[in-house]
Amino acid sequence: MPRLKLQTLTEQMFYTLLCLKNECCGIDILDKVPEMTHGRVKVGSGTLYTLLEQFLEEEMIRETKTEGRKRSYILTKKGKERLSQEYERIYAQILDYRSIFGEEDAYER
Repeated sequence: MPRLKLQTLTEQMFYTLLCLKNECCGIDILDKVPEMTHGRVKVGSGTLYTLLEQFLEEEMIRETKTEGRKRSYILTKKGKERLSQEYERIYAQILDYRSIFGEEDAYER
């Protein structure tokens, strides 16, 4: 069975939406994601602009302004709800891990 579009967010999707809590443009997102993840997650420009189009189509973000080729976006209520759902899904995985291995094991890396 194929995965439903945007049912589960990839790391790039999750962090792109996190960046859009406050208005920003694509270049800002390309800089912010590696910064907030300490370099663990990077988003390529091709991937980013594809994601932004998908998020616009799904009304998870909206365009706020255009200056030449530079476009700025912000998270919508629908986008925030989807981001919260993903947070809850990830948190449930953490709780499942801890129930199996114990909380101490999570910190022994």
